[in-house]
Amino acid sequence: MGGGEKRVVFVTVGTTCFDALVKVVDSEEVKQALLQKGYTHLVIQMGRGTYMPTEASGNSDLQVEHFTFSPSIADYIREASLVISHAGSGSIFETLRLGKPLIVVVNEDLMDNHQSELADELAERNHLFCAHPQTLLETIEAMDLNVLQPYTPGEAKPVVALINKFLGFPVS
Repeated sequence: MGGGEKRVVFVTVGTTCFDALVKVVDSEEVKQALLQKGYTHLVIQMGRGTYMPTEASGNSDLQVEHFTFSPSIADYIREASLVISHAGSGSIFETLRLGKPLIVVVNEDLMDNHQSELADELAERNHLFCAHPQTLLETIEAMDLNVLQPYTPGEAKPVVALINKFLGFPVS
């Protein structure tokens, strides 16, 4: 990979425990897929999780580091070439606002997971890619960043309609 450009994948689970996401991005298969897409560094924010990622990556050249929490992840997102995030609305909208390509991974262990509805809606509008821990590898291998459409923060009406629908309020 020589003196090529630094291309960082930033993974965030927010303040939650989402070991399933951390484990899958720590797998050799996902690391190899990221390398094949031209990424050089993997930075994992692991939140309250107990799974410890390996910093030495088998036979790959991917540089890996991890941490639990940071006062702000905005700088990590800004430096990233790709963000892989849990489905928290704060992480999603911060990443989209900064214009970064995003894969949202839905945490199926959460009860009443309304976050997946938001992620699905934004994926349908081509603002991001949506995956589950078991489909993340396929999503990375198949992703074409050229299909992503920029998210304009003023697009509140569709989000409000989605929230109203979820809460059972009339959707106008």
